[in-house]
Amino acid sequence: MTNLLSALPGAAAQGLIWGIMAIGVFITYKVLDIADLTVDGSIATGGATCVMLTLAGMPVWAAMLCALAAGLLAGLVTGLLHTAMGIPALLSGILTQLSLYSINLRILGASNQSINVMKYDLLISLRYITTAICVTAIFVVVIIAILYWFFGTSLGCSIRATGANPNMSRAQGINVNMTKVIGLMLSNGLVALAGALLAQYQGFADVKMGIGSIVIGLAAVIIGDVIFSRIFRNFALKLLSVVLGAVIYYIVLQIVFAFGISSDYLKLLTAVIVAIFLAIPYWKGKYFGKRVRKEDRTNA
Repeated sequence: MTNLLSALPGAAAQGLIWGIMAIGVFITYKVLDIADLTVDGSIATGGATCVMLTLAGMPVWAAMLCALAAGLLAGLVTGLLHTAMGIPALLSGILTQLSLYSINLRILGASNQSINVMKYDLLISLRYITTAICVTAIFVVVIIAILYWFFGTSLGCSIRATGANPNMSRAQGINVNMTKVIGLMLSNGLVALAGALLAQYQGFADVKMGIGSIVIGLAAVIIGDVIFSRIFRNFALKLLSVVLGAVIYYIVLQIVFAFGISSDYLKLLTAVIVAIFLAIPYWKGKYFGKRVRKEDRTNA
């Protein structure tokens, strides 16, 4: 129990970082209705860009802006593959992700690069958990506020309309291809920003650090939707639910590990957690829905 309590702050810090990444997944998965696998590569691109530029002497805030820009470019490539070349969105993401592996390897110059918080003025580090939680929480609040404003603009509403009904959006004069590209860029920009924060937090960037990221992002989106969908109906609160879903995901993992299960089963546990939360709405509709209908008939 003591080990579990001591691990919870670290789980919260990681959950907040991955929550930013999950917001990016939310934009493609929920808003645009696109399954984008670019994120497995763009999160590593953000981490690699931030670390290498910081090591080169650039201020960390500037390095993070460059990481954000790198993510935007990754999303642009996926968007153009999908809209300009007619490649399905899923395959477009896979192609970009595959390309980013080589690009990330080129950026890092090796399979991984470390960065020491004692030598460089990093924003967050796992050595200072409380500071990491506070700084990342500020990032979350600012990002949610900006996105809430943006998706209330005409362009943001066009992106949401494209995801809801592309044919109707096209009939209303919305440039559907443009909104898809912008949505993919915005998503991967946030994912790369999360990668920059993650690299600082863990003290290194690795070319493989993004493998399985899409599953974690989807887990956060699904957990947040299952738990908070009836409570959080405002768009900003839906974004917050995604972040809370990521925090809950990491807390659940820490609870599982507290029972002595090896971290070698991390990917398996992730799959199990996602499967359970995906099944909950189905179980509720199939079993509890029938019970409610039977009670209504009895009362009638």
